Amino acid sequence: MKLSKKMETATLVAISISGLLVSFTGYALYTAFGQPSQKLRDPFEEHGD
Repeated sequence: MKLSKKMETATLVAISISGLLVSFTGYALYTAFGQPSQKLRDPFEEHGD
């Protein structure tokens, strides 16, 4: 019984960390390529040759 409780806790922690990682990745992709990307500056465009 005690072993299954530890497995439940480990599974919950693993799922939580995975969910946070997927959420962060999704937000990063949205910021890079979605609507907010219009506000990002391009340092290569600003640099004149």
